[in-house]
Amino acid sequence: MRFQLAFDGMPDGPVRVTPARLAAWSACPRRYRFGYVDRPRPPRGPALPHTTLGAVLHNALRAFYEEPPERRTGERVRELVRGHWRDDGFADRRHSAEFLVRAQDWLSEYVERVAATAKPVGVEKWVSATTGRIIVQGRVDRVDERDGEFVIVDYKAGKRAPDGEEARNSLALALYALALRGMSHVRCRQVELHHLRTAEVVRWRHTADSLAEHRERAERLARQSREATAALGRGDSPDRVFPPRPGGQCAGCEFRRHCPEGQRAVPVVDPRALLGE
Repeated sequence: MRFQLAFDGMPDGPVRVTPARLAAWSACPRRYRFGYVDRPRPPRGPALPHTTLGAVLHNALRAFYEEPPERRTGERVRELVRGHWRDDGFADRRHSAEFLVRAQDWLSEYVERVAATAKPVGVEKWVSATTGRIIVQGRVDRVDERDGEFVIVDYKAGKRAPDGEEARNSLALALYALALRGMSHVRCRQVELHHLRTAEVVRWRHTADSLAEHRERAERLARQSREATAALGRGDSPDRVFPPRPGGQCAGCEFRRHCPEGQRAVPVVDPRALLGE
């Protein structure tokens, strides 16, 4: 097995980070190693229906905002869901067809209640900006402009609706707000989680102090993951510097088959359960 460093650049310079990398390290260092350090990367598990569903909903909404405002209707988003639909991971065609209808209903209600009147300035927008000791990079689901400020919008397609604590504690949303502010010099404090199944919206408005706390946390996680990668390159044990962190999240981990601790942590879960049936 050959290893490569997860970060590039000079050791003392800013570290490039993405929210996905930081989340992987925070959740389970072993999963981080499998996904970002080991080369060749261990094979991922088979497609899961909940990940397919999330991708379809995101793609349909991206296409929805490429339409002129007069065509942004519930009926149009139904067509877009059908056009982007995939069967990957579903039990069979009947199972897939059932969730196609559900997905059309969810997005139709969402756009009619929440999204049709939005004024996005960016959809699937790539952001990259230096913030303190890190270079934040990533793709934001949507950026709205309201009252002269930018608002970060993140779509959630899971079975459980998010709450205000998730919006407040989301490292990804805070980093996107910091990056967008650094790129545009436009005030960006409000972040939102939009639950696509229920059209519920939860909001949090950051302060300068709360954004600074998230930046410091990101810097700490980036430093830890880089130090672990460097230690691995010096010959340290992978299991010591990238220990597993087994728990409920192991049920949906794409590298579960390569992790005995993760397999023991939770029994095999029917993929349909992850959809929230």
